Amino acid sequence: MTAITIAIADDHPLFREGVSRSLSEIEDFVVVGEGASADDAATLAASHRPDVLLLDLSMPGGGIDAISEILARSPQTKVLMLTASEEVESLVAALRRGAAGYVVKDVGSRGLAEAIRMVAGGSRYISSSMRAKAEKSLLDRPASMTRRETEVIELVAEGLSNKHIARRLDLQEKTIKHHMTEILSKLGASNRTEAAVRWREGA
Repeated sequence: MTAITIAIADDHPLFREGVSRSLSEIEDFVVVGEGASADDAATLAASHRPDVLLLDLSMPGGGIDAISEILARSPQTKVLMLTASEEVESLVAALRRGAAGYVVKDVGSRGLAEAIRMVAGGSRYISSSMRAKAEKSLLDRPASMTRRETEVIELVAEGLSNKHIARRLDLQEKTIKHHMTEILSKLGASNRTEAAVRWREGA
């Protein structure tokens, strides 16, 4: 049985330690590190490259803002949000940044273990209480947007130029320009600033 490695980033020590202890008791789970901030989460990703990183939404540095840095440092890591927030805006923002799942903190140990196994296996997991909200909100997302176009528009929304996006994604600048042409068309935007705004607002 191949173990699933897990890191946990949450600024509430008692909760974090409880989750760590609970997961460590599961035979095929190995907790490789813990942290309390967005910076800690990025460091955990870089140093341990866990299969799954449990990430709190409300902590120093912001959980959602940490997702891009985590995935940049460890692309194979699956980010699973573990939060008290049931706001659909937070859910959609996390998924668009690249989170593989979203779990509300009222989940039990079995439910959390199921979520971890699902995202580690390449599936998306959303708490049942949030699923209907997610499906409704994500209907607004352009269905034809490719994965690469999604990566590009996310970086545009972060303020990066085509040149810097090309470096980040290891692509030619002319390729980024081609993606931008497609993105502008799909979002019905006239320029990159408008495209970024529409993307963030749900197109």
